[in-house]
Amino acid sequence: MTVPSSDHSASDHSTSWETYGRTYANTRFSPLTQINSGNVGRLKLAFTLQLGALRSNEATPIVIGDTMYVSSSWGPKTTYALDARTGDIKWAYRPDLPDDMMQYSCCDVVSRGVSYDNGKIFVGRLDGYLVALDAKTGQELWKTQVVDYKQGSVITSPPVVLKGRVITGFAGGEYGVRGALQAYDENTGKQVWKTWLTATQDQPNGDSWKGDSARHGGAAAWNVGSYDAATDTLFWGTSNASPWNSAVRSTGTVDYGKLSNLYTASTVALDPASGHIKWWFQGTPQDVWDYDGVNENVLADLKENGQSVPALMKADRDGFFFVVNRNTGKLLSADPYVPVTWAKGYDIATARPIADPDKRPALDHPVKGVCPSWIGGKNWQPMSFNPMTGLVYVASNNMCFDMKDMEPSYHRGVFYLGADYNVYDGPGGYRGELAAWDPVHRRKAWEVKLPLPFNGGTMTTAGNLVFFGDITGNFRALDARTGKTLWKIKLGSGIGAGAMTYAVAGKQYVAVVVGRTATLPAAMGDAGKKIIATTPEGGSLFVFALGS
Repeated sequence: MTVPSSDHSASDHSTSWETYGRTYANTRFSPLTQINSGNVGRLKLAFTLQLGALRSNEATPIVIGDTMYVSSSWGPKTTYALDARTGDIKWAYRPDLPDDMMQYSCCDVVSRGVSYDNGKIFVGRLDGYLVALDAKTGQELWKTQVVDYKQGSVITSPPVVLKGRVITGFAGGEYGVRGALQAYDENTGKQVWKTWLTATQDQPNGDSWKGDSARHGGAAAWNVGSYDAATDTLFWGTSNASPWNSAVRSTGTVDYGKLSNLYTASTVALDPASGHIKWWFQGTPQDVWDYDGVNENVLADLKENGQSVPALMKADRDGFFFVVNRNTGKLLSADPYVPVTWAKGYDIATARPIADPDKRPALDHPVKGVCPSWIGGKNWQPMSFNPMTGLVYVASNNMCFDMKDMEPSYHRGVFYLGADYNVYDGPGGYRGELAAWDPVHRRKAWEVKLPLPFNGGTMTTAGNLVFFGDITGNFRALDARTGKTLWKIKLGSGIGAGAMTYAVAGKQYVAVVVGRTATLPAAMGDAGKKIIATTPEGGSLFVFALGS
């Protein structure tokens, strides 16, 4: 099994971690082996940095050469350049930001990191601006407004940067925004193209919407993108449709026909030069449960029946693990990786779910026992793929909910839901899980049950390791083949971010950002109360290396 090349992985940059997912294949796999399953028990703290911002610190640092770049939450309040060996600060960028950003940030004041290309650092901000910085000095080179944050649109994830273009989306599905992807010239900040992600009546697939509902239809692209250089294709996930009450934009029943609300809750494949949509796969047509399709698309070549398959893998929030041919968009498999009740299965031939009408809410039909909950089988926390084991490492949630529709009313910059809900524990006596998923045999290879949901992302290495942090602050290394915990340390606050690893001057390091989410637990029922009671807010970077 192999990982396809991207602009950042075509040459040997094995010691670096140059993008959010190490490369734009988003596998979060490192070929480094100095730290391995035989010696990981000797890991010791190398250095730490207080990020200067509490709550919802979700960044994955990047390392270019001997410099680490990492962002804090709240804007980001601060973007740092550090000596990757010592943690000494080379520069810090602290912009003036508006005081009211949180009011328009659905799901907290997060920054998931920054991007690098050609001597520049690119930062997406909660105030809707995209900024280019000089990577050596931190000097601001240009700043351009992507979107007006006061409509409920904020930028929370790092852009994709390739071939002179900086490509970004923004959040806002809960505010009734109209999602888009936008490309900017890397040197000037001028817009090159913009692709709307809801199709209005005058556009192709506009007939997938009722009336003009697409204009406030969601499909925000708030998570990270992926890229395959072999086909020059960009892949991005899109959010839920707005409002949650689907009768506003479709039939509100399982018999929706064409009214599937494209391109919400989907993966879209685009030409990065023009923004033209090549193909799409919609995981949750006419979404009514807030099953965002924004989760990262992981690219790898899988072996099936002796043949190499150019695969795109996504652990969707709707509870299905999808494998799609990334060259054509054809659905290859769809299997539940968590308890799923909203659908009875998935029809591979039609690429549509077999929805259960008893689990779809309407104004006169409240529903109970919908699994997974709107938190998702997996949320934004990144999974990883190890080509040596053939396994995908997924941190999932086991939560369900009851739901009822309400009459929605759109007001700019205010939640546009048209629904109410109650979240509670799923079946089986556990709320979260770390699992190794075999995408070829379509089953779990091993699993670790967890007492709480909304745990951190994963990272895996050629040293037969998986690194993973949980919401209570435990950061651990596990055997990638068996799931056995080999090393663990308590870091003081919940972990949502995915770890990363790099090497400088022949020494390998492992880094993770810590600082639990603060807003979402309030909507997670008893599990959320436990999260709040168990771990304080925080904001720190921890970096480890082997001790003697």
